[in-house]
Amino acid sequence: QVQLVESGGGLVQAGDSLRLSCAASGRTFSSYAMGWFRQAPGKEREFVAAIRWSGGTTYYATSMKGRFTISGDNAKNTVYLQMNSLNPEDTAVYYCASRRSMFIGGPANVRQYDYWGQGTQVTVSS
Repeated sequence: QVQLVESGGGLVQAGDSLRLSCAASGRTFSSYAMGWFRQAPGKEREFVAAIRWSGGTTYYATSMKGRFTISGDNAKNTVYLQMNSLNPEDTAVYYCASRRSMFIGGPANVRQYDYWGQGTQVTVSS
């Protein structure tokens, strides 16, 4: 089992930045990759970014690339999501997730992930 705890969410104004953290504990050695997703009210959970622990390869949703940056700290078993130039459309609950093995068909499918955190709310006011 892997436990994931997100932090760093909050209420910010449009144009501000936030850095989310996701701390993993438990059987973290079995993790192949970590991902960030978000879910706004009434919408499906959508892919934001992912990172492979080995080699640090990163993946981004097209709409996030350039504003969001995912990074990881192996020693701390922690993944970060730096979010810049936030706008009200970024308002959502942000979740991190862990996958144990290689991606099949890419990192964007929520079903690819084995463990999920409880999420952290990000609210961007205009």
